[in-house]
Amino acid sequence: MDAPRKFEKPPVRPSPQSSPEGCLAVAIRVPVRIVVLVLVVPVRLVWDGLVVSGRFLYRSVLRPVARAVFVWPWVALWRYVVVPLAKALGRLTNLLVVVPLVWLYRYVFTPVGHGLAWIARQLGSGLVWVYARVLTPVGHACAWVVNGVAAGVAWLGRYLFVVPAGWLYAWVLAPVGRSIAWCGRGFMWLVRAVGTGIGVVLYWTARILLVLPAIGLWRWVLTPVGRVLAVVGREVWDALGHAWRIAGHISLAVGRVLGTLFRWIFVEPVSWVYRTVLTPVGHVVRDLVLRPAAEAARAVGRVTRQVLTAARESARQARADFRRMVFGEPRQPEPVERREPMGDETRTLGRSTTVLTKD
Repeated sequence: MDAPRKFEKPPVRPSPQSSPEGCLAVAIRVPVRIVVLVLVVPVRLVWDGLVVSGRFLYRSVLRPVARAVFVWPWVALWRYVVVPLAKALGRLTNLLVVVPLVWLYRYVFTPVGHGLAWIARQLGSGLVWVYARVLTPVGHACAWVVNGVAAGVAWLGRYLFVVPAGWLYAWVLAPVGRSIAWCGRGFMWLVRAVGTGIGVVLYWTARILLVLPAIGLWRWVLTPVGRVLAVVGREVWDALGHAWRIAGHISLAVGRVLGTLFRWIFVEPVSWVYRTVLTPVGHVVRDLVLRPAAEAARAVGRVTRQVLTAARESARQARADFRRMVFGEPRQPEPVERREPMGDETRTLGRSTTVLTKD
C-alpha cells in the first residue's frame, strides 16, 4: 500500500483585482491618513453630537409640536366641521335637487317622452312609405341616367386624353428623361471624384497638424499626470473613509463616557432620591392624607346625595298636595265595556246562545 499523503494547502492565488502598489502610493498613504484623521475627528464628533441632538429635539419637541399645530387642527376641522357640513349639504341636496328631479322625470319627462316616441313612430312609418313609393323609383331613374352619362364621358376621355398621353410618354418624354439621367450620373461621378480628392488632402492635413500632436500630448503628458492624480485621489478617498470610521469609534467611545458620566452624576442620584425619599414620602402622604380625605369626600358626597334625594321627594310630594288642594282629585278613567265576554261567559261551540242573544 502507498504511504498516506500529507494534507497540503493549495497555493494561494492572488486575486485578479489586487494589483501591486507602487512606491508613490505607499509614500502618500501614511501622511495623508494622519492629516485626514486629525482633520476628520473633530468634524465626526460635532456631526455625531448634532445627530443625537437633532434626534432628541425631533422626538421630544418637533414631532409633538408639528402634530399639535398641523395634524390635530386639520383632523378636528375634518371631523367636526367638514363631515357634518357635508352630511347636511348631502341631505339638503337630496331634498332640494334629487327629489324634485326624480318627480319631474317620473311625472313630466316620462309621459312627454312616450308621446314624442309615439309621434316619431308615426312620422317614421310615413317617411318609410315615401322612401319606398317615391324616392326609390326616382333614385333608380337618376342612377340610370348618371351611368349612361358617365360611360359616354369615360369613352371620350379615353380616346381624347389617355391614348395621346401614353403615346407622348412612350416616344418623347421617356427618351428625353433617360438622356438627362445619364448626364446627371456622369456629373455626380465627377463631383464625387473631386470631393474624394479634397477629403483625402484635408484628412492627412488634419491628421498631421492636429491628431498626431494631440495623441502625443495625451500619451506622454496627460496620461502620466492623470495616473498620479488618480493615485493621490484614491489615497485621499481611502484616507477619508478610514479616518471617518476611526472617528466614529472615537465618537462612540466619547458618547459612552459622557453617557456614563451623565448617568452617574444626574440619573443615579435622581433615581436614588426617587426610590429612597420621594416614594416613601408619597406612600405616607397617600396612606395618611389622601385616602382619608378621599373617604371623607365620598362620605360627604353620599350624605349630600341622600339629602338632595329627600328634598326632591319632599318637593314632589308638596307639589302633588298643592295640586290636589287647588284642582281636586284627578279624574279616574272609566272602564270600557268590551263586546266579548270574559271568563265563563264566552261563546263556545257547544252552546247556541251568544252574548248578544243571552238574557
